[in-house]
Amino acid sequence: MKIGILGGTFDPIHNGHLGIANAACRELGLVQVLFVPALKPWLKGQRSIAPPQHRAEMVKLAILVDARYDISYVDLERNGPSFTVDTLYDIGKVSGAAAEMYFILGMDALAGLLSWREPNRIISMCHLVVARRPGVDMIDLKLLEARLPGISKKVVVIDNELYDINSTDIRRRVARGQSIERLVPEAVARYIREKGLYS
Repeated sequence: MKIGILGGTFDPIHNGHLGIANAACRELGLVQVLFVPALKPWLKGQRSIAPPQHRAEMVKLAILVDARYDISYVDLERNGPSFTVDTLYDIGKVSGAAAEMYFILGMDALAGLLSWREPNRIISMCHLVVARRPGVDMIDLKLLEARLPGISKKVVVIDNELYDINSTDIRRRVARGQSIERLVPEAVARYIREKGLYS
């Protein structure tokens, strides 16, 4: 069984995230995509983020559009920073040996993979589904292979209709009172308004 894993801060989740998940399902035949909100994303440094319960609730609202999507709380239930290697291990334990894991990330994230905790172990546990991002060049896999042997056989690059959407811009728009229509699902936009997030 092919399972996609899409981790992130989801502050907030947006249509770009859903577009990547849909493209991965379409191109790789994934039967499920687990959206995994991070408790303390180590790559975000000291930036203030919305409380985890709000970010998880927005994910739950956003993924109602597709029966293949589900939420995993493994990172929210673990104390300390959220590391991909721990996420994969925990999901693998629950999913069982029959599950084939596909970790979904952007091209920019792949460029920084060597700085992640235990990258060798990461590629031993899953395939890396890399989504092209506007303005980010394709990574030279031969150079990456020289530093992380075996990765070139684990990377799958997908074509997708990823809009140039990012959570930082959405938060700024909300703070300025601007529309976020078509950037996030309507249910997420409504939740942001009702809870007064980012304003």
